[in-house]
Amino acid sequence: MSTGIDWQLITSKLPAGKTAEEKAARSELFKQFDVHSNGILSLAEVDKGIRDVLQCDVLFNCKPAIMRAFQAAKGAHKSTKLEAGPDSVERIEFRLLLSYLRQYFELYQMFAQVDSSGDRRISLSEFVNARDKIKRWGLEISDPEAQFQMIDKNGGGLVLFDEFAEWAIKENLDLEDNDD
Repeated sequence: MSTGIDWQLITSKLPAGKTAEEKAARSELFKQFDVHSNGILSLAEVDKGIRDVLQCDVLFNCKPAIMRAFQAAKGAHKSTKLEAGPDSVERIEFRLLLSYLRQYFELYQMFAQVDSSGDRRISLSEFVNARDKIKRWGLEISDPEAQFQMIDKNGGGLVLFDEFAEWAIKENLDLEDNDD
């Protein structure tokens, strides 16, 4: 099942590679995201940058992916130069943020395909019904109930995006229609 997302466009808007061209593009993006010119980005600045600078509505409207990427990137580099605080992304972490945005956006597209009710939670029955999709993403599940229980870390009977993302990363799931 295709997501209808232009993955090449998404990837091009998130220059996370290490080439000189991508580094220059990333530097310019950071300047545009950093509206306070203080060398750090808050979640609000990242959100605003995705909307106003990248002009990428499909990513902007995917708040769980943005939040997860921000949480993963912030504090990844322990700097002594800036006292940025625990709730910001420094310039040195920006490449990671862009990489995580791409990764978590893809994971959220998978999550949304499993979450057939659209309530941002996956039930056991939705998970069982998604076995064929999950197999196309690279994992054959022989015991879906046991797998579901393993993913449901808090034992709440539903799998939330954070739980799904952690599991999908560990299992190396890969959406079949993206360009990575």
